[in-house]
Amino acid sequence: PEPPEAWPDAIETVKHGAACTQFASRFGGVTELKPGTPAGQEDCLTLDVWTPRFADDRVPKGKARLPVMVWIHGGGNTIGRTSFFDGGNLAVRQNVMVVAVQYRLGPFGYFRHASLRKGAATAAERSGNFAVLDLVRALEWVRDNAAAFGGDPDDVTIFGESAGGTNVYSLMLAPQARGLFHRAIAQSPGLPNGDPGKAERAADASDPGAPQSSTEILLRLLESDGTARDRTAAKARLAAMSDEDVASYLRGKSTMDLLRAYTVDPTGMIRMPLAFTDGSVIPNDPLAALARPEGHAPVPFMVGTNRDENKIFMFGQPELIRKRFWFLPRFVDENMYEASASYLSRMWKATGADEPAAALKASGRQPVFVYRFDWDEEPTLLGADLSKMLGAAHGFEIPFVFGHFDLGKEGNVVWTDENLPGREELSAKMMAYWTQFARTGKPGRGGSDLPEWEPWTGDDTMLLDTTDGGGVRMADVLETREQILADVEQDPRLPERWQRCAIYHDLVNFSRGFDKQQYWQVADGACAAFPLDEYPWGKR
Repeated sequence: PEPPEAWPDAIETVKHGAACTQFASRFGGVTELKPGTPAGQEDCLTLDVWTPRFADDRVPKGKARLPVMVWIHGGGNTIGRTSFFDGGNLAVRQNVMVVAVQYRLGPFGYFRHASLRKGAATAAERSGNFAVLDLVRALEWVRDNAAAFGGDPDDVTIFGESAGGTNVYSLMLAPQARGLFHRAIAQSPGLPNGDPGKAERAADASDPGAPQSSTEILLRLLESDGTARDRTAAKARLAAMSDEDVASYLRGKSTMDLLRAYTVDPTGMIRMPLAFTDGSVIPNDPLAALARPEGHAPVPFMVGTNRDENKIFMFGQPELIRKRFWFLPRFVDENMYEASASYLSRMWKATGADEPAAALKASGRQPVFVYRFDWDEEPTLLGADLSKMLGAAHGFEIPFVFGHFDLGKEGNVVWTDENLPGREELSAKMMAYWTQFARTGKPGRGGSDLPEWEPWTGDDTMLLDTTDGGGVRMADVLETREQILADVEQDPRLPERWQRCAIYHDLVNFSRGFDKQQYWQVADGACAAFPLDEYPWGKR
């Protein structure tokens, strides 16, 4: 990323910047085009600022400056934009400055190939982690410009959800970001774990690369533009090209040419290598780095997950939820749906929150605070109980943090007049905890009379729910990979082997905490009838 050229006059900035290049999707906020359509611009490094309304001569100065909260959106690091969120309510109600940043996505944010490393000026540029460097550049802008808006550049909190939470971890680990923020909040994150080698090698190499590695994309491009007639010819052509030829070829493609070379999920996301553990921007072993005092930014840290993270993804799978008359959702197998969702979400907490919290605690540095979001008061619509089908799903905590309930046309069916009082109550408490953490490095009592949010010492988790759901309260909730797998084997909901195999299958395919090798070890060969690339629930 490069600083913008200076301009001589004031610029009126009253609308959002262009979305970064991505496939249009209602999940990413690019809704003006048909889903799956290439959209956005590569020149997209803009940010949005919200503050309380001040008269020109009343902008806070000195010690009166406001805490700055820098929001990093999610979307699998391949979709998303700042205009999907509104930081105004959080800024005004809690008297803070909110900044939402855009960063390059997909192949424009993460791309590694030997040809592009030649001639790179720095190790950071050679890393391929351009999105992380974009976020560093945004934090430099905040450092240099927050005071003009009444914000305190010495009190900056980064917070993000999903891929945004992973990016919070990346910034915690990146030496380039040290000193640019003073607190960090990761919502439903995963540790960055992109394998640099898999990001580059061909999928059919002796040591296979990822299905959408940079080499695979190059082969597709050579075929699609007629340079090569088939894959074999493309491989021969690529082998004959020098690094300079390859770099020139890639840079000669338009952003849309490059984007179209990737296959895309129904969500608009691209499954591709991301957040490379390159040893320069992101360390080779992120979890180990968090456990070392010098391996990460020495700042107070808050992290948490949602109780039913994976239900939002499961809800769209026809193997799990059957749509009658194309719109009436019904469970295919409610028992298995609930069991799978429970284990997947527990594994998310174990790998995304509890293990990193333990590492940070072991480093002896700053306090760590852990939460679990439990709100599940969705309505029943036309016989479909959304409180069971969705529950405390991935992303549902964001409106509570921002005090702005808008999940788009489809998502807004979960907000009703009946659940409004509970939503507003819980939202006010979460906003208070989040901003008190931004002010002091401790959520405490939210600056008022809320229950004390205690630091994590091993299993101390703040449960976030309405009064009807049990309220906000501390509980001993520790998730470990070992205990989760042990529970699968003894779960009375899963008396048959096919059911346990189905859970293991889901953990391999939809979580970070269980791989194929572990699958065969734990299942002891008894799951051979359930190929990992097929959904097993129908193989009863």
